[in-house]
Amino acid sequence: MKIFIKVLWLLLLTAAGQAYSQEWPNRPINLIVSYPPGGTADLMARTIAGPLGKALGTSVVVENKPGASGQIAAAYVAKASADGYTLMLDASSYSVNPSLFPKLPYDPNRDFKTLGILAQYPNVLLVNPNFPAKSVKEMVVLAKAKPNGIAYASSGNGSAQHLAGALFEVKAGVEMQHVPYKGGGPALNDVVGGQVPVFFGSVASTKQYVDTGKLNALAVTGKKRASSMPNVPTMAEAGIAGYEVYEWNGIFAPAATPAVILVKISDAIVKVMQSTEVKEKVSTLGGEIFQGNADSADKFIKAQMVEWSKLVKSGKITID
Repeated sequence: MKIFIKVLWLLLLTAAGQAYSQEWPNRPINLIVSYPPGGTADLMARTIAGPLGKALGTSVVVENKPGASGQIAAAYVAKASADGYTLMLDASSYSVNPSLFPKLPYDPNRDFKTLGILAQYPNVLLVNPNFPAKSVKEMVVLAKAKPNGIAYASSGNGSAQHLAGALFEVKAGVEMQHVPYKGGGPALNDVVGGQVPVFFGSVASTKQYVDTGKLNALAVTGKKRASSMPNVPTMAEAGIAGYEVYEWNGIFAPAATPAVILVKISDAIVKVMQSTEVKEKVSTLGGEIFQGNADSADKFIKAQMVEWSKLVKSGKITID
């Protein structure tokens, strides 16, 4: 009798979930972006909002809740109703925060379900033209000859640029001097001006400086060469084996969101990201469409968490 009641209960829950799914969505979906307007995360949100809404049969409204490396947005979405109407678009800091911050206002493993990764953005190792090293190999030789003698700029402690530089130190077996700035703009300006020689920047935001000769590009940090910088080698081609760093944008939902709705959204994301319109926009931003579904995206993010945790524990990353 107990088994019969349990089976009946499961059948009722399934039927209720299917009925709810058929009604969903019947109002706009809020897409909470963890970074301010104008950045890559915001641009991606606004690029996909229209096509995603069309695929789901509703409108998608973008709302920015920046601050604390994405923690403000994540805390807000973690506590939102798990009804499919509040989603979050976050960046690669999502996989770094658990290692950097001793206490988060949310648990990424408990409070969220991964719906998909939209795109990955490789960085590029840039140097001022007056810097003596003209290749990655020459830079490594120089760094080994003068430990902590080469400085690299970043937008702040724990930032994507800082992570890229710290991982380079580990993979190349060198020690460099990290110089944190309050933002990527001031950091990039000082590298162009020659105050600091090295910078790991996004392909999209730095290409103009490479094209005009204001900066030299030594290597991109992705698995393959960037389509907008075809003559710049990958780190692997430049001699740094096992070095891959991507900034990425992913979409997440509160963990208790019904499975049928999660599937609907994740399937729509895959469809939208394969459209010509979105592919072209990602390409102009120097990115690559993520090839995979929600499950593969979740595995990728968890692997990133492990990778950055190792680096943080090695003492290469602090937020002080």
